[in-house]
Amino acid sequence: MVIFYSDESNKLTPEITALMEKAAVTALDMEFGEALREAGTSAEQCDAEISVTVVDGEEIRELNRDYRGIDRVTDVLSFPQYDDYEELEDELAEGGAAVLIGDVVLCYDRAVSQAEEYGTGIVRETVYLFTHSIMHLMGYDHEDEEERAVMRKREEEIMEAIGVGRQQ
Repeated sequence: MVIFYSDESNKLTPEITALMEKAAVTALDMEFGEALREAGTSAEQCDAEISVTVVDGEEIRELNRDYRGIDRVTDVLSFPQYDDYEELEDELAEGGAAVLIGDVVLCYDRAVSQAEEYGTGIVRETVYLFTHSIMHLMGYDHEDEEERAVMRKREEEIMEAIGVGRQQ
């Protein structure tokens, strides 16, 4: 598993990137671990890639407007490379060439304001937003309450598994 970072403002600390990497590996293992083991690899060793770009409020607003038709600042955007869970699982299990799972665009300034608003720390908020985005890359959504509950439960399981509490 490899994560490529584009963070020109150097907002992501080594602590945050290490936890993001743990979250990505944990999510892959929880979702696709069995298929990966059957293919003779693991979530940590599989040739999967995610790109993360840190942007400011104006840039994420433009992306949100252009790609989602919503003209406002948001915290994180996800751009999955696969249409559904099964297609991604097949690609990961097949091995061979690197599998680009997708792209994450994170608004760090929004993460800071949400950390203050929710009473969490910036480490926790940033890692949570990344985890939320990973779930989207893997096919999860939150268009209705049932989907939202399933996605939120999985996000919290990952956060707990990597040891990130509400106050970090």
